[in-house]
Amino acid sequence: MTSFAPPSVHTGSMVSRLQALADPNRLRILDALRNGERCVCRLTDSLEMAQPLLSHHLKVLREAGLVSGRKDGRWVHYSIIPDALSEIEMLLAGVREDAVTAGPILDRC
Repeated sequence: MTSFAPPSVHTGSMVSRLQALADPNRLRILDALRNGERCVCRLTDSLEMAQPLLSHHLKVLREAGLVSGRKDGRWVHYSIIPDALSEIEMLLAGVREDAVTAGPILDRC
C-alpha cells in the first residue's frame, strides 16, 4: 500500500478548502463558475441568492483559496482557482487508490 499525501493535506489550507466545499450554497457557486469568470451581479441573479448571502459565501471560498476576485469598476468578477481544485482531486485520488489496493483488514482487535 502506498501512502499518498500532497504536502498541503497536512496544512490548514486543505482543511479550510474541504470545509468550504461542505456547504450546498458554495457548491452551487462553484458550479456557476465552472464555465469561467462571472460578475457578482450575474451570480446573484442566476443563483437567486441575496447579495449579502452571496458575498458571505464568496468570502469563504476566497479565504479558502478556491476562487479569486477581480475588481472591475464597482463590480467584482469571480473565477475558480484551478490549482486548488487539482490539489483536492489529487488527495481524493490518493485516498481512493489506497482504499482499493489495501484490501480487507484481516487483523482483529
